[in-house]
Amino acid sequence: MSIDVMKLYESWKAQSLKDEDLVKDLRDIEGDADAINDRFYRDLEFGTAGLRGILGAGTNRMNIYTVGRATRGYAAYLKTLSDSPSMAIAYDSRHKSDIFAKETARIMADMGVHVYIWPELMPTPALSFAVRYYHCDGGVVVTASHNPSQYNGYKCYDEKGYQMT
Repeated sequence: MSIDVMKLYESWKAQSLKDEDLVKDLRDIEGDADAINDRFYRDLEFGTAGLRGILGAGTNRMNIYTVGRATRGYAAYLKTLSDSPSMAIAYDSRHKSDIFAKETARIMADMGVHVYIWPELMPTPALSFAVRYYHCDGGVVVTASHNPSQYNGYKCYDEKGYQMT
């Protein structure tokens, strides 16, 4: 394990994190070099249509901080498309989907993107419908689709309601 990974882990531990589950996760892996390395050796990568990963603390996990980073990047992109961009957000019943969707909405709104968010659980196709119905510049659905229950994901859609590649 590199020294940078340990510094990153210690930095996360020193923060006042919003999510108590992340605090517990960081405590639980203390002293476990392999677990620390797995969570911090890289950033979770944008893959097919977005992010997908195991829930937990670290830069290589799905959490409100990795969702926030992706959202800030997506908001910046949407602002290159329109002077007053808009987006739709949907989420499913996965662990933390509602939290990730609301954090996405908060950050988008803070960055000047008008947000339409479903008030309840919706299947993925509802997001595509909302993007087209409200003439949005893009959309996000929080879901891990067919992945195991310890996963969640953040899928990005274009102005036509198609998954971004």
